[in-house]
Amino acid sequence: MKIALFSSKSYDAEYFEEANRTFGYEFTHFESRLRTRTAHLAEGHQAVCVFVNDVVDRKTIEILNNCGIRVIALRCAGFNNVDLEATREAGIKVVRVPAYSPEAVAEHALALILTLNRKTHKAYNRVREGNFSLEKLTGFNLAGKTVGVIGTGKIGKAFARIMTGMGCRVLGYDTFPDEAMELARFSYVELEELLSGSDIISLHCPLTPETSYMINSESMNKMKPGVMLINTSRGGLIHTHDVIESLKKSHVGYLGIDVYEQEEKLFFKDRSEEILQDDQIARLMTFPNVLITAHQAFFTREALQQISMTTLENLRAFENGDQLVNEVVY
Repeated sequence: MKIALFSSKSYDAEYFEEANRTFGYEFTHFESRLRTRTAHLAEGHQAVCVFVNDVVDRKTIEILNNCGIRVIALRCAGFNNVDLEATREAGIKVVRVPAYSPEAVAEHALALILTLNRKTHKAYNRVREGNFSLEKLTGFNLAGKTVGVIGTGKIGKAFARIMTGMGCRVLGYDTFPDEAMELARFSYVELEELLSGSDIISLHCPLTPETSYMINSESMNKMKPGVMLINTSRGGLIHTHDVIESLKKSHVGYLGIDVYEQEEKLFFKDRSEEILQDDQIARLMTFPNVLITAHQAFFTREALQQISMTTLENLRAFENGDQLVNEVVY
């Protein structure tokens, strides 16, 4: 099978080629994102492999279909960037990687919390400049705080375990709660109670029409003043304009994001010599209590190995006509 791998970086090539030793597929790596104007590059391949910021809309799917593509392999868990109705009409299968080291993302959420709280990034820069002052570096104890977890899938569960281990009380909200989840100091509550009762709120739910902009001016007004808000899931969960206004009013006290709703125009590229055209992220970067990382929560050796292996297993199942256990069904 010939596979066109879009949005390919050096680490994609490294881990996919390593995993491919036991599969023997032929990869073509394209640094370009998949979208309408690049979809023709898939000509001569039987499958495409895409990532979170590839645009797999109806027009792109029409071109892929004309190129003979029969399966789209997402090397990520989310699939909000794929028009599933169009793939169904075209008879193109869609598979994904539903879980790849949930601990990787959960641990990055903790890293954002600790960095924002204890200001280690600022302390590091100060000390390198010979400034050993502790002024303005005051943090707070995590132990005893209440942490709200919105979405208790594999990543949310891993995060909840971490935070209970830190001595926190954890509140969980999920439209499909896991009744078998038994953790000390953990309980499921309604969303309203989680919003109003949490010192820290971390998002671990998929982006769907129901969850789009779930964090907006109305929901933030229900949160505690000074709340810490963490998002390692999907940027579209947070209404960026509204969170900027809440930060300006000091209602949201801390914001840590690894994802951004317009990230496809920015992330995974070196923009250091460019003038940012996105005024909202530029504004966010001016706040001293905002920490932004560029969609790196998944980025561990273990996760990259699992992503590449599961993706290739998905493609082998398709090629062999086996059951597609990781198929995304419209």
